Amino acid sequence: MKNIDLPKWTMAIPVAGILFYFIVTEESDFYLKLLLAALLIGSVLASVHHAEVIAHRVGEPFGTIILAIAITTIEVGLIVSLMLAGGDGVKELARDTVFAAVMIIVTGIVGICLLKGGIKFKEQLYKLSGVNAALITLIAIIVLTLILPNYTTSGPKGEYSQSQLIFVSLVSITLYAGFIFMQTVRHRDFFLPKNSSSEEDHADAPNNLTAILSLAFLILSLIIVVLLAKFLSKDIEKIVIDLGAPKSAVGVIIAAIVLLPEGLAAYRAVKADRLQTSLNLALGSALASIGLTIPVVAIVSIITQMPLVLGIDTSSTVMLLLAMITIMFSLATGRTNIQQGIVLLVIFASYLFYTVVP
Repeated sequence: MKNIDLPKWTMAIPVAGILFYFIVTEESDFYLKLLLAALLIGSVLASVHHAEVIAHRVGEPFGTIILAIAITTIEVGLIVSLMLAGGDGVKELARDTVFAAVMIIVTGIVGICLLKGGIKFKEQLYKLSGVNAALITLIAIIVLTLILPNYTTSGPKGEYSQSQLIFVSLVSITLYAGFIFMQTVRHRDFFLPKNSSSEEDHADAPNNLTAILSLAFLILSLIIVVLLAKFLSKDIEKIVIDLGAPKSAVGVIIAAIVLLPEGLAAYRAVKADRLQTSLNLALGSALASIGLTIPVVAIVSIITQMPLVLGIDTSSTVMLLLAMITIMFSLATGRTNIQQGIVLLVIFASYLFYTVVP
């Protein structure tokens, strides 16, 4: 019989999280909610571990794709559930969440990874062809979904008409599907590590039973992360408002919590001198966040006749274009260094600052 080689805490914490989610109510005291927050962080760490087990079993780039699509699917589910629940700011919810996710990934996660890699290894190598393919696809989707709606005339500013919404949804799916085909079939070698000093690459892969259990617990962990983030969002919102920050900061915090598993997985990969894996995960997640989210929320908008604002404002457009131009130049040579990470993190800090102080 095959052994299950998984730490017990990676299975126990998500189960405890789902149990306490149904026990704790909004009227529960501070300490129970604090326990939920601890289980949220524990579930994030568990999801990272399970994602790495699966990635090691199926190999690159399939492992990073599994984590990116799993998290994005649950993120989409959270957005749709909040849209259907109604309330203030629903028509801007998808836009704000996608924009926050892209900025967190492109400037925050990639910036931290390049900084850590530069500090530990001075320079790190990656395959330029794979990164270029991801970036040109990402730029096309960003402009078509978040910027162009501000300049069309068929509907209110920032909104697509129904026919335009259908068209941009098909475009988003086509671009993302084309990238996945290239990454997994046509040019898989573009996304394989250029070099690696990681001992994990030479370790025995986990058996099938361990990989299947990890997949199940990865899904459970991601579900509980989103459920707990949604449950604690009102408390987070209260703290934000008490601090005098705008309500839009809540969306950034929630997006950061949901993206934490991807961020930790990318950081651990770069620490092990697997920058290619780290970039595959980060850029692939940004693509999935837009390529999968926009079509789904478009369908919800059309069916429910709910207005959907996709166009970001002028200041957000400037920050987004600055981020994309910077990352294009940073990843244009096949080598990374510490300065590129510093610049991206400064842009990320600026994005957070101007979100709180618009």
